[in-house]
Amino acid sequence: MSSPAPVRLRAAIEPVVRAVGLDLEEVTVTPAGRRRMVRVVVDRDGGLTLDDVAETSRVVSDALDADDLMGAAPYVLEVSTPGVDRLLTAPRHWRRATGRLVRATLVAGGEIVARVLQADDEGVEVELPGGRRRLTYPEVSRAQVQVEFSRPADGDAEGED
Repeated sequence: MSSPAPVRLRAAIEPVVRAVGLDLEEVTVTPAGRRRMVRVVVDRDGGLTLDDVAETSRVVSDALDADDLMGAAPYVLEVSTPGVDRLLTAPRHWRRATGRLVRATLVAGGEIVARVLQADDEGVEVELPGGRRRLTYPEVSRAQVQVEFSRPADGDAEGED
C-alpha cells in the first residue's frame, strides 16, 4: 500500500481548494491500520464555516478519486483548519493573526510577546508593552499565536467589581 508522492497529491488538491476560495496549508498522508489517513488543512481570511469545510471535503474527495491518486486501498479524508499550534510562516498567517497575541523568537536573539496590529508582504507591525515595533519576516525565526482566554476586545474586567 504505497502513498502518492506529496508533490503529486498537492498538485491534484491545490487547484480544487483554490477554486472554492481557500488556501491549501498542508497535506499529509499517514498509515492508519489497513487504511491511510489523508489530512488536508485549509484556511482563508475571515475563517471558515462548517459548510465551507464540508464543501472542501467533497471537492477534495472528488479530485482524489478522479485522479486515482490513492489507488485501490481505502483511505479516510480529514479536512480541517489550522489549529492554535500552527506556526506563523507566511505573510497570510500573520495577516490572519491581526489583533491576536503572538510569541516570536527573533533571529538576533531574544523573544517578544506582542499583539499583531497589521501585516503586509514584507513584515508585521506589533504592539509591545513599550510601544509599537515593525518586524520584517527575516527577523523572526519562529512565531506562534498565543491562546488568550480574555482578549481586550472581549471586554476587560478592569475597574469592575
